[in-house]
Amino acid sequence: MLNKRKKSKVANKVNQLLEIPQEVSTNLPRLTIIGFEKMLIENYKAILEYQDFYIRISTYMGILNINGYELNLKEMTTDDLLITGKIEGVDFETITDE
Repeated sequence: MLNKRKKSKVANKVNQLLEIPQEVSTNLPRLTIIGFEKMLIENYKAILEYQDFYIRISTYMGILNINGYELNLKEMTTDDLLITGKIEGVDFETITDE
């Protein structure tokens, strides 16, 4: 366990020296919302549910819920997802290990 922490600290220092953004070096999700009609999600795991008024996305930190109207998955890659439509709300469910 101690060795794992030490590796993590070294990796963080290297990332800081090289000025690598945290979301690139880890699996942290990055959300970019453009107005009320576009949302780019980077570092997602899976699409759990997709309807034109509700989309659920699994990320490495939890589940992202997007509510709105006429929601579409416009572009998808293995790492990025572009959602278009009338976005009314976004909420995040954290994952807890028990």
